[in-house]
Amino acid sequence: MARVGYARVSSIGQSLEVQLAKLKDCDKVFSEKRSGLDSSRPELKSCLDYLRDGDTFVISRLDRLARSTLHLHQIADGLKRKNVNMVVLDQSIDTSTPHGKLLFDVLASIAEFETGIRKERQMDGIAKAKEKMVRFGPPRKIEDAGKAEIRRKRAEGVLIKDLMAEYKLSKAHVYRILGHAPNDQDNPAVSAGGNDLSDGGRT
Repeated sequence: MARVGYARVSSIGQSLEVQLAKLKDCDKVFSEKRSGLDSSRPELKSCLDYLRDGDTFVISRLDRLARSTLHLHQIADGLKRKNVNMVVLDQSIDTSTPHGKLLFDVLASIAEFETGIRKERQMDGIAKAKEKMVRFGPPRKIEDAGKAEIRRKRAEGVLIKDLMAEYKLSKAHVYRILGHAPNDQDNPAVSAGGNDLSDGGRT
């Protein structure tokens, strides 16, 4: 029954020294310098293949192991099928004990919950941005004829928000075409050059 360790850092410039020191009591250690999002981690695959019934798999932290909550659960299920216990040193997890199993399940659930919350916030942010007519991706190109048409419609009293909707442009892009500041948005009498198109500016 061997203690088998795994260490990982995200980039070539980072050092494995701290993790390897924590794994010094292991009989064998696999290590690599790969991003956590990289699905091709040959040393992790070799490590998991190397493990046998009754071995103990040792890591310093859960985030050194899996690239996602789903991946973490997949690894944990694979270890369970092999009858391999997992020890996470920095988080005091030892799945050979009831307390360790419970702690692992709790931390994995928290990671899954946080991932769900993060995705929900991202979707909410995108939805709110769309409500405000914020466009994603590169700015849309408008030909000179289109710009002239936008200026003409604005001079005729068409609202900024209506121009944004019709031409699928951001507010900033519309202002750039009109050539005046945002605080002029409710005053269609301001032309592209910033000149007053009202009755000569009379008092």
